Amino acid sequence: MQTQLYVQYGCGVDAPLEWINFDASPTLIIQKTPIIGKIVKNMMKTKFPTNVRYGNIIKTLPIKNSSCDGLYCSHVLEHLTLDDFRIALQNSYRILKVGGIFRCVVPDLESAMRNYIESIESKNNSASIDFLRNTLLGLENRPKGLKAVLSFLFGNSRHLWMWDKQSLVKELANVGFVNIRSCEFNDCEDRMFNLVENKNRFINSIAFECKK
Repeated sequence: MQTQLYVQYGCGVDAPLEWINFDASPTLIIQKTPIIGKIVKNMMKTKFPTNVRYGNIIKTLPIKNSSCDGLYCSHVLEHLTLDDFRIALQNSYRILKVGGIFRCVVPDLESAMRNYIESIESKNNSASIDFLRNTLLGLENRPKGLKAVLSFLFGNSRHLWMWDKQSLVKELANVGFVNIRSCEFNDCEDRMFNLVENKNRFINSIAFECKK
């Protein structure tokens, strides 16, 4: 009997054993480096579980073409440039089986913009500051000190490109995904996704499910 294959990329510390979990953070490489990793690990906020593998969806994951039954990413795609985002979607499509399910979650730009407009209309003189802080699009200050510099260089916490429903649907369709639908936490017909999804990550976000 053939074993089903489920892959998550950009997993961070959420790495269920039933899934193959990848992350492209330089922090992960450093933490897995003998001696240096032990020293730096204590200085980093993120400490990866031992079953997380290094893998970059932009450079392609070490997964065979058309082999994946399920693919998942949450709050990953907004950290990519537009060009890299499109490459990531192409590589996601490539490793999925025909009929395989891809679910992705990203922050909702439209919701953030509506909150910004409402804040302006209510005469909030810190509306722009709140918007940039909430969307992680701005840089509030330059890091100082070794720990802060390392976190800035290797944390990859800033957002490079954000999405609303219409634009994300268009990008998914352009790659070739079908049956694209807006989805909610744990509403997938394949219950394996229940193991990897985090309810908090669906707050103020848009989520889509589609198939190859």
